[in-house]
Amino acid sequence: MSAAVPCLMRAWAEHERALRGWLVHQLHDRPLAEDILQDVFLKAMRQGERFCTIENARAWLFEVTRNAVADQLRRHHDSIPLPEDVHMEDTVAAPVDTLANCLPRVLAELHTEDREAITCCDLEGMSQAAYADRVGISLSGAKSRVQRARARLKAQLASACQVRFDTQGKVCCFKPRPPLPRAQD
Repeated sequence: MSAAVPCLMRAWAEHERALRGWLVHQLHDRPLAEDILQDVFLKAMRQGERFCTIENARAWLFEVTRNAVADQLRRHHDSIPLPEDVHMEDTVAAPVDTLANCLPRVLAELHTEDREAITCCDLEGMSQAAYADRVGISLSGAKSRVQRARARLKAQLASACQVRFDTQGKVCCFKPRPPLPRAQD
């Protein structure tokens, strides 16, 4: 570690008291504030001569101090202990299919043309005109194909994943599909 440079010592003398006051006010814990203050000073010392090139030493010191407080709070975030009667197996959910996992499975069950239309236009953001050019059909034909594919996807989601839709056609709830059987090793 390099020796303390005069510009650091000057800045520290000017701002140490304000830093300490801010820390005590934020943390309500004087010993912890002193520990963080010491860490900030060490970080400043590690800057060596580079500290002299900092335009606003006060701002730098306060920023490093704020970051140190955030790190401290993150490390010591309060947690709530679990009751004694909660068993570990009760807290771990069995692996089930979520709606996000259901969509790829349902897409895979669609006819190739429907899957391609949904994938290109809805998932990859391709325009229907570009899709029409890609597959060699008219724009109106592409629009019809995409609409039919969406209708079949919606029906398949309702059937396979028991997805229900609200009056606006948005997903309101679903029942997960059972997990796929695991292959034997």
